[in-house]
Amino acid sequence: MPQVRVIGDDGEQFGVMETREAIRTARERGMDLVEVAPNAEPPVCKIIDFGKFQYEAKKKANEAKKKQVIITVKEVKFRPGTDTHDYSYRMKHAREWLQGGDKVKATIWFRGREMTHRELGARILEQLEKDLADVGDVEMRPRMEGNQMFTIFMPKRHKKPEGSKPPAESRNPVTEDKSQS
Repeated sequence: MPQVRVIGDDGEQFGVMETREAIRTARERGMDLVEVAPNAEPPVCKIIDFGKFQYEAKKKANEAKKKQVIITVKEVKFRPGTDTHDYSYRMKHAREWLQGGDKVKATIWFRGREMTHRELGARILEQLEKDLADVGDVEMRPRMEGNQMFTIFMPKRHKKPEGSKPPAESRNPVTEDKSQS
C-alpha cells in the first residue's frame, strides 16, 4: 500500500501513513486529503477543505495577474526614401512609446528595385538607434525578412538609487552660508 506524509490544516505533522488511513483521518475531521507535493518522497498530503484550497489558489493567481505588466509592441514604418520630416515625426512617436514602456518595432519596407539599396534602410535604422539611445535599447539587431528590414527596441530600465538625495559634499557651501545670514 502506498504511503504519504500527512500534514494538518494548522501545520500539525501527522507523519507518514498509508493512503487509506490518511483519507480516513481527513474524513473524520470533515475535510479532504489534498496532495500538495507529488514529487516528494513520500508524497506530501494536507488535510484541508478542498473548496477553500481552490478558492485561495484562484485568489493568488488573480493577484499575480494584476501585478504583471503588459508590454505591447508598437510599429513605425519607413521607406528607403523617407524624408527627414517624416523620419523625425515617426522617431518622436517611437520615443513616446518607449518612454511609456512599450516596445517599438521599426520596419523599412522595400518595393521592387529598392531591394538593391538595402544600405539606405540600414542607414535609417542606424540613425534611429542613435536617436533613441537615451530611452531605448536594441533588443533585436536589424535583419531582413522578405521585403522588409526591421529592428526591435525595448525601453530602458531606469533603476533609481536607494539614496536619491545628493551627497553632502556636492552641495554648494557658498549658497548655504548666504541662506543662514
